[in-house]
Amino acid sequence: MTNPMTDPMAGVTAASTRTIGVAIAIPEPFGSELQNHREHFGDPLARSIPTHVTLLPPTEVPVDALPGIETHLRGIAAAATSFDILLRGTGTFRPASPVVFVTLAEGISDCELLERQMRSGPLGHRELEFVYHPHVTVAHDIADEALSHAFDKLAQYEARFSVWGFSLYEHGSDGVWRPAVDFRFEFS
Repeated sequence: MTNPMTDPMAGVTAASTRTIGVAIAIPEPFGSELQNHREHFGDPLARSIPTHVTLLPPTEVPVDALPGIETHLRGIAAAATSFDILLRGTGTFRPASPVVFVTLAEGISDCELLERQMRSGPLGHRELEFVYHPHVTVAHDIADEALSHAFDKLAQYEARFSVWGFSLYEHGSDGVWRPAVDFRFEFS
């Protein structure tokens, strides 16, 4: 039983909620390149999820909370500074979770700081299922052999880019994640 005093979702109906996430988009040409790999590995969600580094995982929120959430995110971006991310090699969450990802060799602490700031204020209720580990998913919930192939295929992958900010994404009724609002860092 939920407690309406401590649970912001108590008594909220599906029609009055949205599923959101916050992420750093992987810029071109790297975003499309990794998305194409994800599709090639057989991940059925490859075209539904833009290539990204998650800062806030999928979170159901009341529609009327969105303005406050956007204000919260705008404040985080206004205080942040641009930083570089270096993607290098692969990692996996197996056996805990059937995921292969491209690792961050640089930019980890910047992402961790942003993630901690996001899960405060109007998003302070969001608990994590796993310890936060910034990464770029390239294969998820596919056959073990395909996961191993993805791990090997991108083991030498490398890309560097500057992060300009982050985006609030909404999960559409068609199952596709789309950016809704961009938040640019004040100090780029």
